[in-house]
Amino acid sequence: MPLNICGEMVNELAEMLAACMTTSKTDAVGLALRNELQRLDNVTPLRERLRPLQDRVLSRPATGLDADKAFYDEISDRL
Repeated sequence: MPLNICGEMVNELAEMLAACMTTSKTDAVGLALRNELQRLDNVTPLRERLRPLQDRVLSRPATGLDADKAFYDEISDRL
């Protein structure tokens, strides 16, 4: 089934991509659509990407120290 794009900006973008790829606009649009669909399939939610870092932080033993302003001032003076 044919696809008819009426947007001038979309047409210009397709022409630019086709020129960069030295291919037809149809092939350029097809590749762009495939790449975008693949990108969307590979998106990992932020919560899952941060989970290893969160687990690492939570695995450290608690020091019992208060991290208040005086604490941060003290370590800032050491730098």
